Amino acid sequence: MKKIGIFFGSDTGNTEKIAKLLQKYIGNNISILYDISNTVQKDIEDFNFLILGVPTWYYGEVQCDWDDFLPTLKKINFANKTVALFGCGDQEDYSEYFCDAVGVIHDIVKKNRANIIGKWPTKEYFFEQSKALLNPEYFFGLILDEDRQPEKTEQRIKKWVKKIIPHFNLN
Repeated sequence: MKKIGIFFGSDTGNTEKIAKLLQKYIGNNISILYDISNTVQKDIEDFNFLILGVPTWYYGEVQCDWDDFLPTLKKINFANKTVALFGCGDQEDYSEYFCDAVGVIHDIVKKNRANIIGKWPTKEYFFEQSKALLNPEYFFGLILDEDRQPEKTEQRIKKWVKKIIPHFNLN
């Protein structure tokens, strides 16, 4: 079985593209992709190492497939699971809600005892507010803006993967 489950939801294809890039840099041999729209509770429960990707829609809303999955997500015991989060948002048009969906997912898995890794610095981002903030200097996970900063995406992914991989104890 693959060791890392990468779960994503995507309407425009941006978050799916990010998930595929993450898999590429982590390694196809140790990770498997799941579209959250086709995911059941057992799929997540089968992994001790998870990467969850969620885009934020409109005024801080969780992408529709994730929204449908939230009742199931709330039932999962994340004790003994290591979880990294990533998300997409628009820091210009939705500056007051930038990547809020990451914060929504974070709060659920944290409440259900996940070990959350992969915080990401807030510098180089320009937004007013976000529920994805660990503190003023860091987000809960990797934050990407395919609308305003697509040229930074791949380098950010490479750097983040190097940061999180040691926490997955893959040896």
